[in-house]
Amino acid sequence: MALAKDRLYTTEDIYALPDGQRAELIDGSMYLMAHPKRIHQKFVHFLDVTIDNYIREKGGDCEVYPAPFAVFLSKDDRNYVEPDISVVCDREKLTEDGCSGAPDWIVEVVSPGSRRIDYYMELFKYRTAGVREYWIVDPDKERVTVYNFDEETVMEQTLSECVKSGIYDDLEIDFGSMQL
Repeated sequence: MALAKDRLYTTEDIYALPDGQRAELIDGSMYLMAHPKRIHQKFVHFLDVTIDNYIREKGGDCEVYPAPFAVFLSKDDRNYVEPDISVVCDREKLTEDGCSGAPDWIVEVVSPGSRRIDYYMELFKYRTAGVREYWIVDPDKERVTVYNFDEETVMEQTLSECVKSGIYDDLEIDFGSMQL
């Protein structure tokens, strides 16, 4: 839910929110975030564990951060997001506050209240900020949309299939193995 656009909001406004209230900023507009449902959290946990285990087994340098994890997409104070999953491979982007700059890979699990933001607004912001790969996992539509910005491809698959990562040559995530 977007707040009234009577002014431009900044990260200072995010930090002033009451405890437990989360929001994102996109070009100075603030969007309040609803508390996630159980199914949403199941997907986030599954992805976090699966990706983290893969990176550990391969001895990779990337790090995985589930929400809430602050991502400052630009140097201004008008863009602040909390992707469901952020994979950051350039450790110089990591600060005590989160990630300063674009993560390499972002995954958003769609909730009824986040559909417009995930599919349109964040898609554009992530691409222009330099995110290499963006996944939209949509439990209601039972599909995963993979945007590989490096190769300029878009792929849609069902949640019963293995979905291949573009930034890792041999990582496939088997959504069909999830216990829902």
